[in-house]
Amino acid sequence: MNRKISRIGLVLCLGCFLFSCRAKKTVVVKRPKTNTEKTVNKETEKTSENSTKVYANATEKYIDVYKEIAQQEMNLYGIPASITLAQGILESGSGNGRLSVKANNHFGIKCHGWTGGKIYHDDDKAQECFRKYKDAKYSFRDHSLFLKDRKRYAKLFRLKKDDYKGWARELRAAGYATDKKYPQKLISIIERYKLYKLDKAVLGDSYVEYEEPTSTERVTYTVLKGDTLYSISKKYNITVKDLQKLNGLNNTALSVGQVLVVKP
Repeated sequence: MNRKISRIGLVLCLGCFLFSCRAKKTVVVKRPKTNTEKTVNKETEKTSENSTKVYANATEKYIDVYKEIAQQEMNLYGIPASITLAQGILESGSGNGRLSVKANNHFGIKCHGWTGGKIYHDDDKAQECFRKYKDAKYSFRDHSLFLKDRKRYAKLFRLKKDDYKGWARELRAAGYATDKKYPQKLISIIERYKLYKLDKAVLGDSYVEYEEPTSTERVTYTVLKGDTLYSISKKYNITVKDLQKLNGLNNTALSVGQVLVVKP
């Protein structure tokens, strides 16, 4: 009898033990984020914010933003990227003009039967109609089509694609702009920012290497009555000391008819 009771007690104890094991819940304790981890995240964000490109001026930023679009247009329509960008810079004020800001119109293209969005702006006349685009890239495409589809610009496409000077002059001759100095302005922008390199990247081996302009011409001046070293130095934007050095002068004495080198 006692053995039987002992067995029953043993079975009951074993059953209680197994039940208690099943009833236990696993508790997962989350490790709180440390202050160190939070600090690292903030520093990463700060670094990301400070990685913004810095440009010397608005024109450099404009070139960086739109150069690939200009090169794409060159590939598709044969208009030098240098010319497209220079025109965009000049016409839009490096992207800061009213038409470019309000209408994404970077080339001052007027409506001319345009059925899309419009904006009115004072130009040759008060409140003229200009085209309005949803995105600046459409302005670049419309500029390409504007030149390609009009007969008066046909001569442009007979010029070499690396001849940006020829393109600048022919644009003016074809009536794109009324400003007599328009070609010089485009050429100046292209050479200042070396935009011809964008043409070279597109043309590859067929590009004719552009040579940086250098002045090797020696300039002289013949002394007239009343001239002094000081007056001559002012006229040619050179110091008296440099003028003396160029001509091997030990003093400021001059004689009428004397020939001076004013630019080596």
